Amino acid sequence: MSNHATACVLAFALGWGSAATAAAAQEPIIIKFSHVVATGTPKGQAAERFKERAEQLTRGRVRVEVYPNSQLYKDKEELEALQLGAVQMLAPSLAKFGPLGVKEFEAFDLPYIFPTKAALYAVTEGPIGKGLLKKLEPKGIVGLAYWDNGFKVMSANRPLHAPADFRGLRMRIQGSKVLDAQMRALGAYPMPLAFSDAYPALQSGLVDGTENPPSNMYTQRMHEVQKYLTVSNHGYLGYAVIVNKKFWDGLPSDVRGQLEQAMREATGFEKQIAQRDNDAALAAIRKTGHTTIYTLTPQQQAEWRRALLPVQQQMADRIGRDLIESINRATSQVR
Repeated sequence: MSNHATACVLAFALGWGSAATAAAAQEPIIIKFSHVVATGTPKGQAAERFKERAEQLTRGRVRVEVYPNSQLYKDKEELEALQLGAVQMLAPSLAKFGPLGVKEFEAFDLPYIFPTKAALYAVTEGPIGKGLLKKLEPKGIVGLAYWDNGFKVMSANRPLHAPADFRGLRMRIQGSKVLDAQMRALGAYPMPLAFSDAYPALQSGLVDGTENPPSNMYTQRMHEVQKYLTVSNHGYLGYAVIVNKKFWDGLPSDVRGQLEQAMREATGFEKQIAQRDNDAALAAIRKTGHTTIYTLTPQQQAEWRRALLPVQQQMADRIGRDLIESINRATSQVR
C-alpha cells in the first residue's frame, strides 16, 4: 500500500472512531421511572410532567421512561429493583419504607395525625421531612421530593358511619404495621395486598372493603364493586420520589441540577392537582350511582378519632415517641 493510501485509511479510521465516540457521547441517559398507579392519578400526571420537563431542561441528554400501573414491578418488588439498579426512579407510598428498616416513615400512616394539608406541609417541607429523607441514603436511596395524594376515604359493601360498623370486615390495606393496628382498633381484619391486587380482591369478595384517596379508588374502578363510601379523611396517603443513589451521584452535576429543577416543577404541579383530582373523582363516583357516599358529621368524626387515637400510643416505640411528639408540635402550630 502506498504512503498516500495508508494515510487515507488512517484518516478514515480516525474519523470513524471520532464519530463513534461522539455518537456514544450523545446517547441519552435513561431514567426508568416505575410506579403502581394509573396515569390519570395525581402521581401519574406528575410523573409525566417530570418526564416532559426533564427532557426539555436537559435538551435531550436525559430520556425518562415512565412505567405506570405496576407494568414493571408490584409494590413489594419495586424498592428492591431500585436498590439493584433495575430502575432508577420510583414514587412509593411512604409506608413502603418501614419494611426497608426506616420505620419512622410509618408516622405518615397514623390516623388523624395531620388535621389539614397546611399541617402536613409544615412537616414534609420542614426539617422533619428533610431529616426523614436523609435516613434513606444508607439504603442506597436519595429522596428528592414528597408528593401528595391527599386524605383517604373508607369503602365497603355496608355503610360505615361508626367504628362499630367495621366489626368483622376484611379490609384491604397496603403493608403497614400502623394500618394493621388502625383496622384492628376499628374491629376489622386487616388484609395486606398489593395495590394491583385490590380490585380483583374486592370483586371476588376476598376482602370486604378498603381505604384510598378518591382518585385511586376511581381510576382503579373500585367504586364499581363497593356499595358504600365514607368521606372520613382519617388518614393520609403520600409518596416520596426517590432515586438510586449510585446512579444519582454518578450524573454530571449540571444534569443533576436540571433534574432537580424538573422535580421542583413537577412537585409544585402535583400539589396543585391532588385535591382537585380527588374532588373530581368523588363527584364522578357519585355520578355513576354505583356507590352511596356519606360524609361523617363532626360528632361522628370525633367518635372515630377517639377510637383511633390509641394507635399513636401503640406505635410509639416502633416509630419513635420523639418523632410523633415533634410532628404533633409542628402541626399544632399551623392555623
